[in-house]
Amino acid sequence: MKLLLSLLLVLMVGAPALAIEQNCRFIQAKAEREACYARQEAELAAKRKPEPTANNRELETIQLMRREDAEVYRSMRGICRGC
Repeated sequence: MKLLLSLLLVLMVGAPALAIEQNCRFIQAKAEREACYARQEAELAAKRKPEPTANNRELETIQLMRREDAEVYRSMRGICRGC
């Protein structure tokens, strides 16, 4: 009885990861199987991708502002020469 319960516990914990992989294995059509594997890779990559931190967003914002400022300064140099 304890063996059966421990086996069920192991299957419940490890089954979701294995279920996704094995579902793709049993698809007979090659194109559908490849599409299944591609979806699976995309899901795993999305899970592994770290969330952007506040520092990264601030840095991106600052870089964007500097690029915009540089464009404005370039356009102003063309307008007023020798004023």
